[in-house]
Amino acid sequence: MEPSNSTAISNHSNTRGGNREPLASKIRPKTLDEFVGQEHLTAKGKPLRVAIEKKELFSFILWGPPGSGKTTLARIYANAVGADFYELSAVDSGKEDIKKVVGSRQLRLGGKPKILFVDEIHRFNKAQQDFLLPFVERGDITLIGATTENPSFEIISPLLSRARVFVLNEHNEKEMGQILKRTKLKIQKDARDWLVQMASGDARQAITTLETAQALYGAITLDTLKEAIQSKHLRYDKKGEEHYNTISAFIKSMRASQPDAALYYLARMVDAGEDPKFIARRMVVFASEDVGLAVPTALVVANAVFEAVHKIGYPEATINLAHGVAYLAQCKKDRRSYDAVFEALDDVKKFGNLPIPMKVRNAPTKLMKDLKYGKGYEMYDKESYLPEKLKKKKYLK
Repeated sequence: MEPSNSTAISNHSNTRGGNREPLASKIRPKTLDEFVGQEHLTAKGKPLRVAIEKKELFSFILWGPPGSGKTTLARIYANAVGADFYELSAVDSGKEDIKKVVGSRQLRLGGKPKILFVDEIHRFNKAQQDFLLPFVERGDITLIGATTENPSFEIISPLLSRARVFVLNEHNEKEMGQILKRTKLKIQKDARDWLVQMASGDARQAITTLETAQALYGAITLDTLKEAIQSKHLRYDKKGEEHYNTISAFIKSMRASQPDAALYYLARMVDAGEDPKFIARRMVVFASEDVGLAVPTALVVANAVFEAVHKIGYPEATINLAHGVAYLAQCKKDRRSYDAVFEALDDVKKFGNLPIPMKVRNAPTKLMKDLKYGKGYEMYDKESYLPEKLKKKKYLK
């Protein structure tokens, strides 16, 4: 099927397999003045508004959480600059779909700027991104990519260098309230407050939940919303930004001796289905890196936790993880061994293989003994065995 262009955008959303147009599509803003949120990009004097006002055409990546307005902003921009708009999803598109867009008669003869919007562009593999690159380089298309993942990790450097990156934020509670008002649906206050909290800034999820509750039950109350959504799934991609943010918060909480915070971030990872062995491996590293010499047996405990989760698995392994986290978080901390070895590594990189003192060299042959390898060595010697250039160096402070 030929990808949609800007002349058919209105029809593109009106039918989906014969179904009525979703509410989120019906109330989608058509201009920046209607758009709610992302003031750092859309307010007066901010980059996207300036680009639209000047009709400046350039490739860019919209990086932000689900429901933050990435697709809407792409469509507003394309319409404002008078471009044909072609939309692909990286989930179910590939090289052939890109060829259809680039090679289409409308693109070759239409005379308008051509914008290719790739939703979830991080799902394109390296080969697919490499294939897209020359079309962007030659200006055959202007690329707008939308991603929930850090572009630095997911998009190849040559493509990333040819596009600006705009970071979108979760909608705050005030913005979510404004967006829900656009639905013109009657919502009880406690239901509205709960929905705003539950959606975590995801406007599309909030609108879809409202629409479902209205369709199923005829009224939007706290109970009908809860029935409509059934369960809340935390946003957590094991290869994405949220994964790294959560494990970082987990480690830093243990480092700060905050067991409550550490257990909370542990719970988020467990709830999201994070591999328990991954969590336990980080705890083994932490036991040496942060607890270190203060409580040498912490490494024994961390290894025991790793063995336990390896043998037991979820759900019971959650208890083993919690035991280890609570213990490590409350241990005294001593990073001297960690700091020492990396300071030594810096000297190795700086000075290379400095000559090892003769007295501590191995002397397995007569020749080596004749060359004074090992001569003068005494057990428990007080003289430094460091290379001459580093004799006065102290790593373990």
